[in-house]
Amino acid sequence: MRFDITHSDEQTSARTGKLHTDHGVIETPVFMPVGTRGALKGLRTRDLYGLDPSPRIILGNTYHLHLRPGMEIVEKLGGLHEMMGWDRSILTDSGGFQVFSLKELASVSEEGAIFASHLDGSKHTFTPESVIDTQRMIGSDIAMVLDECPDGRSDRTTHRRSMERSMRWAARAKRHYEATSDRYGHRTHLFGIAQGGTDRDLRRQSVEELCTIGFHGYAIGGLAVGEERDATYDTVEWTASLLPSDRPRYLMGVGTPEDLLESVARGVDMFDCVIPTRNARNGRVFTRRGVLNMRNARHAAETGPIDPECRCEACSHYSRGYIRHLINVNEMTGLTLTTIHNVHFYLHLMQEAREAIRSGTFQELRSELVPVLSERL
Repeated sequence: MRFDITHSDEQTSARTGKLHTDHGVIETPVFMPVGTRGALKGLRTRDLYGLDPSPRIILGNTYHLHLRPGMEIVEKLGGLHEMMGWDRSILTDSGGFQVFSLKELASVSEEGAIFASHLDGSKHTFTPESVIDTQRMIGSDIAMVLDECPDGRSDRTTHRRSMERSMRWAARAKRHYEATSDRYGHRTHLFGIAQGGTDRDLRRQSVEELCTIGFHGYAIGGLAVGEERDATYDTVEWTASLLPSDRPRYLMGVGTPEDLLESVARGVDMFDCVIPTRNARNGRVFTRRGVLNMRNARHAAETGPIDPECRCEACSHYSRGYIRHLINVNEMTGLTLTTIHNVHFYLHLMQEAREAIRSGTFQELRSELVPVLSERL
């Protein structure tokens, strides 16, 4: 995988880059919208192409696609790109987070994880090798190794045991990756995942072992799972500083708009999170001044857009009053419009960050937006 650093910020660790896959060039820092089951909830693939900026990479979920429609169907339909009609890049997670979040439905051993489907109780097994096979069948451009993700409030012994097992699994995943072949005529690249909770020594050990194994890119996993936000930021900064500077750095499952800006400042290149789409389905939308709840009565007769500064379809053509009406009568079009807006907001925020890093004004952008992005309006 080719990754070129194009600019570095003088005041922070922020940087811009270009990540090359067989499905195109991805400018970083980048937010990857989450298409859990092969689609962003409420949106069609053509809606993604219609966004400005339009995403160059999205995320699919190995756990959910493994359960439904299952790999036999995915293969028969030509892989996830063909299924979705999507000719840009796809990253798939390993499914580990979903398995370990099941808790009472899963058991973990050195071999892997055995879990009961949350859908019908059927038994399934994920191993470091099997999730590589699954992601190759999905046809992702970037695949993740299987890792164990404990609760952020677990004790050090639990984090150490989990991290060490994850590193053994990472080595197994890399060996199996090298012993298997790409599918559907394009390459799948493999990322390792650093674990260790908020413990600096454990994070260092994890990074050192991952770098010894060698991956195309490196992710920071196991954060935003119960620890304090300051501890999250400190761990992101520490771990990013240890990761190779010539490889993309991916912060998994984080987070809010201010989380993205703060993590860009700490050297992170890639992000994913369900927050923009999940909040949209609950009627909450992001603006540069803070967060709006579109169900509130005060929007009922509002003729202006969600955000006067936004140029997405929802803001360009529809009023707050109309969108509130759609949401309150459970019309799915309303949730589609709020989803379009929130995904656009995240993509545009990363575009602004890239432009600010290039122009040397990233710190000004960060200082302007971080204090207000989470304000409830």
